[in-house]
Amino acid sequence: MASIHETMEALHEVGAIDKQTMRAFDDACLTPVESLSPEAIRALREREHRSLPVFARYLHVSKNLVSDWERGVKRPGGPALRLLTVIEKEGNQAIA
Repeated sequence: MASIHETMEALHEVGAIDKQTMRAFDDACLTPVESLSPEAIRALREREHRSLPVFARYLHVSKNLVSDWERGVKRPGGPALRLLTVIEKEGNQAIA
């Protein structure tokens, strides 16, 4: 995907594709982010063999917030959900 993106950038630079097309392509390259259930968040943390406080530090959030996610009191959103998606696909080392 990276080499295809590089080619698209080169085409954009020489004027073969317009800015709008490049933006649409950039958007298509993003990893889709879907909501995670409380059970999925806990399973993800356990799969990575991380305690609740350590997992929270990886995400730069409080352990209470991760606990709230795992109990369904709150739902992750924005950057936290993006980080959880990256961890789900590539493991904890992707953000370490």
